[in-house]
Amino acid sequence: MASTETAATGAAATGTAATETASSDLAGLEAGLDALDAVPVERPPLRRVLLHKVLPPVTAVVLVVAVWKLLVVAGVTEDYKLPDPSAVWHSLRELWLQGTLFDIIWTSVSRGLLGFLAALALGTPLGLLVARVPFVRAALGPILSGLQSLPSVAWVPAAVIWLGITDAAMYAVILLGAVPSIANGLVSGIDQVPPLYLRAGRTLGATGARGARHVLLPAALPGYIAGLKQGWAFSWRSLMAAELIASSPDLGLGLGQYLENARTDSDMPGVLLGILLILFVGIAIDLAVFSPLERRVLRTRGLAAK
Repeated sequence: MASTETAATGAAATGTAATETASSDLAGLEAGLDALDAVPVERPPLRRVLLHKVLPPVTAVVLVVAVWKLLVVAGVTEDYKLPDPSAVWHSLRELWLQGTLFDIIWTSVSRGLLGFLAALALGTPLGLLVARVPFVRAALGPILSGLQSLPSVAWVPAAVIWLGITDAAMYAVILLGAVPSIANGLVSGIDQVPPLYLRAGRTLGATGARGARHVLLPAALPGYIAGLKQGWAFSWRSLMAAELIASSPDLGLGLGQYLENARTDSDMPGVLLGILLILFVGIAIDLAVFSPLERRVLRTRGLAAK
């Protein structure tokens, strides 16, 4: 009897030791995999940033201005069609000296950002609903795709008739242009989420709103951010179309209305300046907001985003 108990005790000790050894091996394996997945994020040196990030766009701008100047000197067309770059610089300097440059830019940027935030608040739950409810997807999916392909300028006449030449009409055009892009981006991101993530979330009790917050949205974040970038582009384009067509002194002077005023006055340097300012704002928002956000998301997923 004593020998039996001794054997049982030895077997239990052996089993415990084996279990501890297996647990230790598993922990070591997991640590090794985590080390392999971890991507070290180091701040690049200033010289590398200047060489790879700053120099290429500066070089492109210099080349464009040089070609522009050569075309003017060669006299390929009349001055009123293609003014000298110095004339555009003079128009910019006049706005600066008058103290209206930042007011014009801010009038449009504030409208665009506010309209984009409203589109974000509407497009996100709509995208979740379309992605997760088959009946809603069958009903609204084709409509969202059609609205996304519809030029935003087509909504301007209807918005003016409905709401008048007011800020409300501007925001309506922005929403109609941006909400479908944001919703479709989120739907596309959710469609690419592995089903294993959803099953694991349900097993842990993450269902309904909790599942959407803790599983769906984080897993679909790359596609969602792509939709946000496209949504901002549609917001900005929609706003410029609305300001160009539905211009009024009551709305304040934004970039679109400045561009339309320059066209009315046959001020080609002003027209080119308006185009360049619109382009500059769009690029600046993307570089300041969306590109860093996208790089951060990619890095957290172990992807070497440059």
